[in-house]
Amino acid sequence: MRVPLSWLREYVDVPGEATPEDVLAALVSVGFEEEDVFRFELSGPVVVGAVLSFEAEPQSNGKTIRWCQVDVGEAEPRGIVCGASNFFEGDKVVVSLPGAVLPGPFPISARKTYGHVSDGMIASARELGLGDEHNGILRLVELGIDAEPGTDAIALLGLDDVAVDVNVTPDRGYALSIRGIAREYAHATGATFRDPASLPEIGSGSGFSVVVDDTAPIRGRNGVTEFVTRAVRGVDPARPTPPWMIARLTLAGIRSISLLVDITNYVMLELGGPIHGYDLDKLTGGITVRRATEGETLETLDGQVRKLSTEDLLITDESGPIGLAGVMGGARTEIGETTTDVLIEAAVFDTVSIARTARRHKLPSEASRRFERGVDPLLPAASAQRVVDLMVQLGGGTADALGSALGVDYSRASIALPAGFVQGLVGVDYTAARIAETLTLIGCEVVETVDGWAVTPPSWRPDLTDKWTLAEEVARIDGVDKIPSVLPTPPSGRGLTPAQQGRRRVANALAAAGFVETPSFPFTSEEQNDLHGSATGDHLPSVRLANALDGQTPFLRRSLIPALLQTAHRNVARGHTDLALFEVGTVFLPKPGVEYGTTTIPPMAVRPDAETLARLDASIPPQPRHVALLLAGAVAPKQPGREAEAAGLEVALDAVRVIAAAAGVEIAVAQGQRAALHPGRTGVLTVDGAEVGYVGELLPAVAADADLPGRVTVAELDLDAILAMAGERVTVASLSTFPAATQDVSLVVDAALPAAALRAALVEGAGDLLESVRLVDDYRGQGVPAGSKSLTFALRFRAPDRTLTAAEATEAKLAGVALATERHGATLRE
Repeated sequence: MRVPLSWLREYVDVPGEATPEDVLAALVSVGFEEEDVFRFELSGPVVVGAVLSFEAEPQSNGKTIRWCQVDVGEAEPRGIVCGASNFFEGDKVVVSLPGAVLPGPFPISARKTYGHVSDGMIASARELGLGDEHNGILRLVELGIDAEPGTDAIALLGLDDVAVDVNVTPDRGYALSIRGIAREYAHATGATFRDPASLPEIGSGSGFSVVVDDTAPIRGRNGVTEFVTRAVRGVDPARPTPPWMIARLTLAGIRSISLLVDITNYVMLELGGPIHGYDLDKLTGGITVRRATEGETLETLDGQVRKLSTEDLLITDESGPIGLAGVMGGARTEIGETTTDVLIEAAVFDTVSIARTARRHKLPSEASRRFERGVDPLLPAASAQRVVDLMVQLGGGTADALGSALGVDYSRASIALPAGFVQGLVGVDYTAARIAETLTLIGCEVVETVDGWAVTPPSWRPDLTDKWTLAEEVARIDGVDKIPSVLPTPPSGRGLTPAQQGRRRVANALAAAGFVETPSFPFTSEEQNDLHGSATGDHLPSVRLANALDGQTPFLRRSLIPALLQTAHRNVARGHTDLALFEVGTVFLPKPGVEYGTTTIPPMAVRPDAETLARLDASIPPQPRHVALLLAGAVAPKQPGREAEAAGLEVALDAVRVIAAAAGVEIAVAQGQRAALHPGRTGVLTVDGAEVGYVGELLPAVAADADLPGRVTVAELDLDAILAMAGERVTVASLSTFPAATQDVSLVVDAALPAAALRAALVEGAGDLLESVRLVDDYRGQGVPAGSKSLTFALRFRAPDRTLTAAEATEAKLAGVALATERHGATLRE
C-alpha cells in the first residue's frame, strides 16, 4: 500500500520534520514490512510560465515547431522551442528551466535546435511524471489553476509529495487504505487520529430499486451483505481532476483517468471501501444482484468479453449483466466523456465469492484485492457520502434524493479473554490495565468480567476471531521488541533413535568414502518405475499424484536410481564426467490389488484415536528408506606414470561393504539378474539369506537412454531392512596392540560356486583368531580344471592377548580350508 504523506497528514498528526524513513520505522514497529519510498523524480527550477507569443515555423522534415516567448517571472521573457501545438497565446504552462532534471532522468539545459537557442522546455503531463498520456503540453487552465509567472510549479502541482510503501498481509485488509494506515501510525506513535469515515453528515437515498437474488450462495453465505446507492446529477464531465488529486493517485500507483473515475478511486484509497460509478442514463431499471446463469457473457471495462460461471456474482439491470460484483464493472454502463448523472455504488461482498471470481477470470483489481480481504461492513454509507461530496465540490453536481440502502443489522459476538492468558502466551508481564488499554486503542469494546474480559472487536477487524489473535494484538501494539528471547528447554529423551543413528552412519560413511550426496524430488515416470523398481521389468503398481508438479513425472518413485541417473546426466552435460553419487531417501511401494488414499481424513480439532490412526496408516503405501549409489567415469584420474582407474563393479562392491560396516551387518553377494542391469555383471545382496538389494552395471542401452557415456555402475539397498536386521550388532571393540599374522590361501572350487559362500566357510572354520578375509584373485585358465576356478583370499589373524606364532595362524587357516572342503569340495591349489 502506497501512502502519500500529505494525504496521511490529513488524518493523523505526522510531524512536519518527519522523513519517509521515520514514518516507515513507526509502521514497522506495529508489524508492517517496509517496501520502498516513492517520489516524483524531478528537481530544479520548474516554474509557471505565461506564453506571450509564438511563431509557427515549418521545418524541412515536415514538422512544424513554435518559437515561443515565455514569461517565467524574470525581467526578460525566455525564448523556448516547442513542438506541441495545443496551446495559445496567454496560456499558463509549466516551464522547466536550465538546471532542472525531469523523470528519466532528463536534465534540462539551454541548447541550440531548429536554428534557435531554446532556453528551457515547456513540459507535458507525462514529462512531469503526472501520467502516461501525452496529448501535448500541460495547460494549467485545464486544471483550473491560475498562478503568477515564476511560481514554483513543483509545489503548485503537488509534485513535492512523497509516498511510503508498506506490505499489507492478507489478514489485515483494513490497512489497504489511508484510513487504516493513519490509525496504525497513531497506534505506533500516540499521535491523534481523525477518522475520515466520520463525516459531518451522512445522507441516504430512496426510490432506486435494489434486489438481492442470491440463489447459490458459497459456504451458505450470501454474496452481498451491504449495498448502498446514491445519485449525483448535473456533473460537468469536462471539469479537470485537480492536480493535488492527480499527484496523490499517481504516488499511490493509480493512473488518473477522468474526474468522476478519479474520485471513486480516491475514496477507495482513502477509506478502504471500493466504489463503483454507473452512468445513470445508461441504466435500464433497477439493480439486481444475482449469480450468473449458464452461458451468460459480460464485456468488462477492459474490453474483454468474458464467459461467466454460475458461481460468479453479478450486478445486473433489466437489460442483463452490467458488472462482475466486487471485481470490475461492465463496459455498457461505463462513466464516459458525456456522463452528467452518476449512480454511486458502495457495497460489501463475500470474501470467498470475490476471490474465486477474480482468480477464475484472471482479473485481479484494486477492488477485488480489498473485498477478498474483508471490507468494513459499516463503511458503505460513509464511502458513498464522501463520493457525493467530492462530485458536488469538484464536478459541480447536485446531490439527488435517489438511492437505496440495503443491508443487515451488524453485530459481532464478544470474545472471552481470560486473565493471565496474554502474559502466559507472549511471555511479557503485562498489567491488566495495559491489556485493556491496548485493546481499546485498536477499537475493541472491552468489558471486565469475573475471570478476565469480554472483548468485542471493531467492525474493520475481521481478523480478530479468538483470544490468540487478541493476544497477538497486545504484543504487536505494546512492541514485539519487548518479548524476551528465551531458548526452549529440550524435552528429556535419548536423542536420535537407533534407526536415525544408523542412517546417519551410513550417509557419513559414504561421504567419507568419496561419494557426494544428491537429494532429489521423489517423482518419476511409470516407465522408469517399471524398469528400475521391478527386478524383472514387469509392471508393478505405482502411486500417481493427483496434482503433479510435472506432467511427465506424475508418479512417486519405486527406486532411487532414476533420480541418480538424472543427476548424473546434468553433471555430464556440464563437463563433470567422473561421478560418485549417492542418495538416502524414501521409495513408495504400493501392494498389488490394494487401493490407497480412500480413508476419510478426521476433523482437525479432534485428536484421532488408535483405531483411526491405524486406518490412516493402512491408507498409505509402504515407504521404506533406501540407499542408492551411482559410479561413472574414473575413480582415480590419469596421472604421470599412471593410467586412469575406471570406476567399475569392484568399486561399487567396496561401497556396499562400507554400507555394511556402517550398518553393522555382513552383506553377501551372489550373481543375479535385473531388467536394467548387464547379465553376468549383476549381484544380489543378502543379509542372513534375506535379499536386501542389488549391485551391477547398467545395460549399455539404459545408460545411453540416460545420455551417459561409458560404463555406469549402480547399487540400491533397503536401508530400513538392513538396520532392522543389524539390531544391536554395532559394537565398539578395543584395538589390539599385538601384531597381525597374514597368510594367503588359494582354493579350487566349482566355477558356479559364489565366492561369498566359500568365504563364509573360511570365516566359520578359522574361528575367532581370523580378523579379516578378502578376496584378491579369481583365476580361470591353465593349471585349473575346466569348469573350475581358483579363488585366492588374503587372511589376517590376530590375538587380543598375545603375539600369534606362524603355527597358530597356519592351524586356523587349515581349519577354515577343511570346512570349505567339507561344504564345497574345495581343494588347495598347487
